[in-house]
Amino acid sequence: MYRRSRKYQQQITRSAKAKARREIAREEGHHPDYPPELPELRRVILITDYDTGTPITHKIELYRTTRIDCYNAWVNGKLWKKRIGWSRVLEGLRKALPRLQNMD
Repeated sequence: MYRRSRKYQQQITRSAKAKARREIAREEGHHPDYPPELPELRRVILITDYDTGTPITHKIELYRTTRIDCYNAWVNGKLWKKRIGWSRVLEGLRKALPRLQNMD
C-alpha cells in the first residue's frame, strides 16, 4: 500500500466531513412526498395562418401520458400521435408549415 502524504490525508478528511454535512442537510431538509399531479391537458398551441387571405386557425392540444416527457397530440380534434415528445411536436409543426416564396 502506498503512503499518504499529510496534505493528501487532510484533503480526504475535509471531503469526508463535507460529505457528512451534506448528508445531514439532505436528511433534515423539507421534501414533498409526491410531485404535484399534472393536469390532463398540458399544452395548447394555436396557429393562425394568414397566407391564404382568410385566416385559418389550427389547434394542437397536448394531453398527459404515463411519461412526463411525452404527450398525446390532437390536431383540430383528431388524434395525431400517441406518446410524442416536445421536440417531435415542434418538428411536425415545422414540416407542416413550410416557408413560402415571397411573390413581391
